[in-house]
Amino acid sequence: MQPLRKLPDRKHMKTTPGRITAPQLWLVITRSHHALRILAEQSITNAGLCLTDFAALEALLHKGPLTISQIQEKVLLASGSMTAAIDRLEKRGLVVRKFTPSDRRARVVELTQEGKRVAAEYFEKHARDLEALMSALSAEEKRQVYASLKKLGLLAEQKLNGGESSR
Repeated sequence: MQPLRKLPDRKHMKTTPGRITAPQLWLVITRSHHALRILAEQSITNAGLCLTDFAALEALLHKGPLTISQIQEKVLLASGSMTAAIDRLEKRGLVVRKFTPSDRRARVVELTQEGKRVAAEYFEKHARDLEALMSALSAEEKRQVYASLKKLGLLAEQKLNGGESSR
């Protein structure tokens, strides 16, 4: 049996009444994201899709026909993962690959009629699951969380880009 490790010194996390430290906030954001992500993924897998397939269907449903590269950019997945997802969706008859008249090398992925039906059905179910989850917050709290997280995300993105925002 391994000995218990001493917990790290938490001097940097001492609080004063009414003040939330950056490390405390980070911990709450991280833990919340982790739990929310798991529930969101369960909503998708309960519908019978893996996360990658759902992400591709959702992008095509809301953005229309896209190349695999464009889908990757929208859903932030690696090339091999996205190609495998499109292969699976094509096998199920949910998408087709078509050549574009402007560039015969590029192939565009498009939802079939069945793909549109399935994507819309799965997305609606997922959206309902998320709405139920977020119902713990009032409309005003949702606006506040949205604005605050967007502000933090834009600042982080700006720092990652060397001080320049890409938006």
